[in-house]
Amino acid sequence: MKNKLQLIPVLLFSIGLFAQQGPGRERIKTLKVAFITEQLSLSSAEAQQFWPVYNAHEEKVEAIRKKERQELGARFKDLTQVDNKEAKDMVSTFMEIQSTKHELEQQYIEDLQNVISDIKIIRLFRAEESFRKRLLQQFRKRRAGN
Repeated sequence: MKNKLQLIPVLLFSIGLFAQQGPGRERIKTLKVAFITEQLSLSSAEAQQFWPVYNAHEEKVEAIRKKERQELGARFKDLTQVDNKEAKDMVSTFMEIQSTKHELEQQYIEDLQNVISDIKIIRLFRAEESFRKRLLQQFRKRRAGN
């Protein structure tokens, strides 16, 4: 539970970062693709199958994040005017979104297993985590420098 709570700020940062539009977002995407490709050491055959699965998953995750921001983001800002029924609705919406995320991740792993080995799946998750950490460090460095 403690680990999950520690992930919330990183996830919120990631959501905010990837919600940005423009050349910065595209540059981050390009760097992420290069980093993952290097970390997984994909063969050309694997890469041809892997990237469509990965990109489709990223699009679905972004759609869920967008829905989450739309349905919950503004409502969480000012909780002073929320009554019990609204709070119950918010919790229900939150749980539905979390369930959707879980189902999506399960399907994603199954899809990946048809394309790359389990060890490369684990490497992928580690590479994504490592990339997020590096991105966050760069963000903090730039922020401290300004």
